[in-house]
Amino acid sequence: MNIYKLTLISLLAAVCVAGRICFQFLPNIQPVTAIIIVAGALLGVVPAICIAIVSTYVTNLFMGMGIWTIWQIFAWSIIGLLAGLIGRYVPARYHLVILTGFSVLAAFLYGLVLNLGTFTFSGSFFAYMLASIPFDLMHAIGNLVFMLILYPVIRRVFQQNLEKIER
Repeated sequence: MNIYKLTLISLLAAVCVAGRICFQFLPNIQPVTAIIIVAGALLGVVPAICIAIVSTYVTNLFMGMGIWTIWQIFAWSIIGLLAGLIGRYVPARYHLVILTGFSVLAAFLYGLVLNLGTFTFSGSFFAYMLASIPFDLMHAIGNLVFMLILYPVIRRVFQQNLEKIER
């Protein structure tokens, strides 16, 4: 991994942190999942996981650290891993459609992982899952909108600097 790629990962993590803090007044709507998916598809699995770890840790320093931080890192890392696999095995011309659909499903995967992690000390799993459905729907809608806005922009930036990224 070269310095340019590390700088790009750092900038994307900073955008995630700023976006999550700016959108914190809206329940479960933030650009973090969409950015991790785009980074996973275009840069690979390792950069997506790095962005997931850094952005989760830094934003939770501002918004509140707890046991859920571990589960958020785990959930976003799984999403980055799956996005990296999609980016590797799906042709680039289908990326926007496939990744947008995946971003909607990723919201529910994220919610499931967090619910699995927190129900162990909070009580009934099914009640917890039922209560989280509106938040997961908001997350899915937010992911859809952010993916449609951010993917073309980030892809264009990456394509202009592709030779620097691959070195």
